[in-house]
Amino acid sequence: MVDLSVYGGLFAVALVAATLFPLQSEALLAGLLIAGKQPVWMLVAVASVGNVMGSTINWAMGRSIEKLRERRWFPIKPRALERAEQGYRRFGRWTLLLSWTPVIGDPLTMIAGVLREPLWSFLLIVAIAKTARYTAIAALMTL
Repeated sequence: MVDLSVYGGLFAVALVAATLFPLQSEALLAGLLIAGKQPVWMLVAVASVGNVMGSTINWAMGRSIEKLRERRWFPIKPRALERAEQGYRRFGRWTLLLSWTPVIGDPLTMIAGVLREPLWSFLLIVAIAKTARYTAIAALMTL
């Protein structure tokens, strides 16, 4: 029998971890892999889809952030946003291959939205990066 609560919990943690909230989906995935009760491929797939969807939330927020940029309460300093935009413009969409990395990955996905990266290329590159990370974790945990 499929335990939907396990997959639902992994999906939710992976989704939230991909936004600007500090969560570690890798630890949960590792724990589930150690338990060995679910198929590895299914855990990797669920974590990957959740994480890509979380990054897509960042992308969507970036698309709509321009309207709020000049507000006094805006949480990102103009200089920091400008530096991030310059880096993304310099290296292009392939920087999204780093979307899996801690600290810089989540802001990168938001900047992609600010700079109007097309959704199809965003999803493709981010899905490759996030799935490769979870696949690597699964490979290391199952050795």
